[in-house]
Amino acid sequence: MMMKKYCGALLFLAFAYGVQAQTIAHRMQHIVDSVYAQNPEAVGFIVHVESPGQKLSWSYATGYSNRKTKQKVSPDEPVLIASNTKPYVAATILRLEEQGKLQIDQPVGPLLKPGTNKTLMAAGYRTDSITLKHLLSHTSGIRDYVDEGYFKFIGTHKKHEWSRDEQIARAAGLGRPLSGPGQAFKYADINYVLLTEVIEHFTGKPFYTSIRTLLDYRQLQLDHTWFAKLEKAPKGIVPAAHQYWDEFGWDTYDLDPSWDLYGGGGMKATLKDMALFFQYLFNGKVIHSDKVLATMYTDVPPDLQINYCLGIRKIKYSGLMGYNHGGGLGTDVIFIPELNATIAVAALEAMHRPVALKISQEIIRALDEEKSSRP
Repeated sequence: MMMKKYCGALLFLAFAYGVQAQTIAHRMQHIVDSVYAQNPEAVGFIVHVESPGQKLSWSYATGYSNRKTKQKVSPDEPVLIASNTKPYVAATILRLEEQGKLQIDQPVGPLLKPGTNKTLMAAGYRTDSITLKHLLSHTSGIRDYVDEGYFKFIGTHKKHEWSRDEQIARAAGLGRPLSGPGQAFKYADINYVLLTEVIEHFTGKPFYTSIRTLLDYRQLQLDHTWFAKLEKAPKGIVPAAHQYWDEFGWDTYDLDPSWDLYGGGGMKATLKDMALFFQYLFNGKVIHSDKVLATMYTDVPPDLQINYCLGIRKIKYSGLMGYNHGGGLGTDVIFIPELNATIAVAALEAMHRPVALKISQEIIRALDEEKSSRP
């Protein structure tokens, strides 16, 4: 009799969890649909929510993946994740530290290619004082190659094939250092482009191969994540969604990916893979040392208002602290420790990323309320 009651209780709990999952999924879909209805110029939204505590792994998409043909977007379409590549690069550097191969406080000069080091030193950069931590936290003082002139050039030379050396040389040629190492925060892709050289210094392999190996994509089954142009697309994956940047009149299909490829950006992934990476990362399945992982979300002076740490930013969403990064092409991902949940979202028109953030905030609020209402 007791066994029957026990089994009945288990069945009831399983049923209750199933109902809760359906209810929260319905609410999240309503959030996405409502935001899209108010912002059709966003072209489309793709969302994935990973919330193990609520037995939830939920993908959804609405709108178009190609606004010219009016092809409907699907949740499994990969996108260029742009600067959301940076957390992967940062995690790779920290994996190398975890393995005892480097220390993030060591100078970068000897870790760069001799030509790169010479170029930076000739431009006035003290590569014997700039550390890996300065690059990871955007406090190196190095001017970025990405500026108004860079975007203007891309607009008139959409198929130009940029090399990493070319981007480094452009950064070095833009004038005096912004500041001394560690003296000021200035977000700049050049920092992460240089970090890919550091990865190659320690592994002796192309940075994109090393990132894949060190972060253990195969074990974690991140089968829909790769570097555009540098790696072959995974077998069986559907074509990527078009991404638009109306400020510049861009469709990413018209651009050579090399403009944003060498560590500051460059990766393609499904929204599910993006969310799973953050979920695994902050649950110790990528970087296994708690001490090393903690450095990734520890405040780095001097600009604590920005709260950019090492490849991620700490930010409050709906009153809850989260670890976040965004990408200029409309992508965003955030892990909320209190909920043990990750939300990844993409607006297919880049200028609507703030609207995508609204979706994340509303979903976090819904997850938090659902958690609070559980018996």
